[in-house]
Amino acid sequence: MSKVIGIIAEYNPFHNGHLYHLQKSLRDSGSSYSVAVISGNFTQRGSTSLVDKWEKSKIALCNGVDLVIELPLLYSISSAENFAEGAVKILDSLKVVDYLSFGSESGDISTLDMVADILYKEPKAYKNILSHELSKGLSFPKARENALLMYLNDIRRFSNVLSSPNNILGIEYLKALKKLRSPIIPITIERYNAGYHDTSYNGNVASATAIRNIVKNNGWDILRKVVPESTFSILLENIKVGHVVPDISVFEKQIIYNLRKMSIPEIAELPDVSEGLENAIKNAANSCNSVVEFLNIIKSKRYTNTRLQRILLYALLGITKKDMALSKKAIPYVRVLGFNEKGKYLISEIAKANPKLEIITSVKKYMDTSNNKTSKYLLEKDIWATNVYTIGYEYDSWNNLDYTHKLITLGTER
Repeated sequence: MSKVIGIIAEYNPFHNGHLYHLQKSLRDSGSSYSVAVISGNFTQRGSTSLVDKWEKSKIALCNGVDLVIELPLLYSISSAENFAEGAVKILDSLKVVDYLSFGSESGDISTLDMVADILYKEPKAYKNILSHELSKGLSFPKARENALLMYLNDIRRFSNVLSSPNNILGIEYLKALKKLRSPIIPITIERYNAGYHDTSYNGNVASATAIRNIVKNNGWDILRKVVPESTFSILLENIKVGHVVPDISVFEKQIIYNLRKMSIPEIAELPDVSEGLENAIKNAANSCNSVVEFLNIIKSKRYTNTRLQRILLYALLGITKKDMALSKKAIPYVRVLGFNEKGKYLISEIAKANPKLEIITSVKKYMDTSNNKTSKYLLEKDIWATNVYTIGYEYDSWNNLDYTHKLITLGTER
């Protein structure tokens, strides 16, 4: 069959930069089909998706993605390493994906691959430097960046590479491909204009962070310029019906309530909590009632804001270290959120290429008939996460949407 490009994304929301990446990825790889593995209702940076996973699927399909698969919750709200590995495992399991394309600030696949090789092989000299840097009380990302720069001994070439968020995620994708010995060929598309965390916009390009701020501030005229028309209309419709969840602060009372209710040993069992951080979390929860206040109390050079926000999500959703350890051992299930006519064909090709693969198109049917206890347990976390997420709606907060919501199908009626 024709070539297939795989993309891993949050699409929170899908903007002009994503459209550029998708179209250039298809063109550069000579692919005729695209599969996107996307995070669901909560994100890797410890926040919420602006709109739910089905609306994200609809937007992606409207803009040219052929098949949308959900990245299970435990990966989508995990560290960059587990996020990347979970998504790459899914793409690899399909047995039809030829290329994995990701955006990067570098645009230089050979440089990124060199770093990924070190992180995959972990030479003893590198590990020794890393241990020394961690002993200084630095956060893990900063300690790793320092250790890599010292090990590579080429600051001019690598300094910007190792401090840029999309490069870092791309390196994790490359590392995961090596670990799985996957035949998927990686390619990278250089990001243009808007950076990952930029809060401003430039012409018709803005980062997802900037766009979420624009939505929060009702900047409709600006929004229309920086997202495709389909994104704009679907976002507007969701805003009208009260189905937008702008950020984690929507759930701050529930989070603080949960943390106050939890014992210190229970907080210690949340992923990413270590070295006595549970005590600081408990003290902060007992003395504040907002996410911003909480983060200001416990932030330090050892813990990034993203890591702390993920801990808040774990507390909200009841995720434990045991859950996260299970996700690292598991092969994630393949749950389809939506497809177009080409995506429908892709599903049939995936079934031929990997007959043993269970492709979930009905959550109820899967939960009723599957014997895979691990996958069902992981899926239960997604079901619960959706039930929590819809509490953030202004109107019509339905429960159990994972059982009742239809697949998003585009142009497949005939």
